[in-house]
Amino acid sequence: MLIENVEKTTTVEELKKIASQVRRDIVRMVHCCSSGHPGGSLGCADYLVALYFREMKHNTQFNMDGISEDLFFLSNGHISPLWYSVLSRAGYFPASELGTFRKLNSRLQGHPATEEHLPGIRIASGSLGQGLSVAVGAAQAKKLNKDNRLVYVLMGDGEQQEGQVWEALMYAAHHKVDNIIAAVDYNGQQIDGPCDKVMSLGNLKAKYESFGWRVLECAEGNKMEVVTETIQKAKSLTGQGQPIAILLKTEMGYGVDYMMGSHKWHGAAPNDEQLAKALAQLEETLGDY
Repeated sequence: MLIENVEKTTTVEELKKIASQVRRDIVRMVHCCSSGHPGGSLGCADYLVALYFREMKHNTQFNMDGISEDLFFLSNGHISPLWYSVLSRAGYFPASELGTFRKLNSRLQGHPATEEHLPGIRIASGSLGQGLSVAVGAAQAKKLNKDNRLVYVLMGDGEQQEGQVWEALMYAAHHKVDNIIAAVDYNGQQIDGPCDKVMSLGNLKAKYESFGWRVLECAEGNKMEVVTETIQKAKSLTGQGQPIAILLKTEMGYGVDYMMGSHKWHGAAPNDEQLAKALAQLEETLGDY
């Protein structure tokens, strides 16, 4: 199935309902195997749902080349529960397969990998700092091939502490790779605590701009209306000689009150009681797998 121009048919309210189901999938997946990363997955659900169900042109009859399609790369691969849920709900593979998350011989490993041949996955990711380099290369290849579609990549804010990110930023601006939209999940938390305490990012917007990027700030990254507007604005700025970045202000664990805003849920699974409490806060809209 080719998903194209879906913004004409998928309303913001429908996107919100999809995001609610995706959040249910996330907490159930992580609970089932007693491991995984729910915090960032919950926080970025609105952004990824907006991309796959409204903003990107993509084909669920997956091929690695992605010719004439928009491409997405998940650099912070530890939030794989989110990506797997979105891919399945978009039609890449049956939602029932979500129940195999992190199990032996599953295609849904803790960090996405290509050896399992899971539709939608083009690179192994989760070794932080690498995704932007890959996305810039894919975007440059599209320009060389005169393919006018866009490349999207999502990174974590703690990931910005990796030096390879800054090499890629410099490269993309120098080569005017203006068909890429790079988003940073700016929730202020990483596995060991708040980013400001582990290693402050300083003025991230100013740093990106000093490297030659056009930067948009999405102050409400968990408000679907604002997320879709920001993506559309970013798309409108492509093709003008500068790569585009979105600083996406989200809240870790969004949608589950006891997880929200705490780095402790970066990589911890809910127990049975906590799962029940989480599910009570998240509407079932598409049917649980």
